[in-house]
Amino acid sequence: MAHSKGFRRKTRHLLSSKGIKNPVTPLLREYKVGDKVVISIDPSQVKGMPHRRFHGRVGEIEEVRRRSVVVKVKIGEKIKKVIARFEHIKPHLVGVANV
Repeated sequence: MAHSKGFRRKTRHLLSSKGIKNPVTPLLREYKVGDKVVISIDPSQVKGMPHRRFHGRVGEIEEVRRRSVVVKVKIGEKIKKVIARFEHIKPHLVGVANV
């Protein structure tokens, strides 16, 4: 039998949910062009899921759409544009103290 070459292949550990509940609050957060975000794939939401190579990458928002954002991510020497829904991104909090 031939090997599967699907979009989510070899992601058993990366895309395991581990019993995490998904709150509504991150979906209500407003993003602006130029914000830094981390692409963190939520396996319970298949719609708008970026490719697994972008998981954990930090990028800059280039465009905000109604249900998704376009994020510029640097991979090696290239800059890629990733379209991801709000469930799969979270703000990059470097240098921000947790109060």
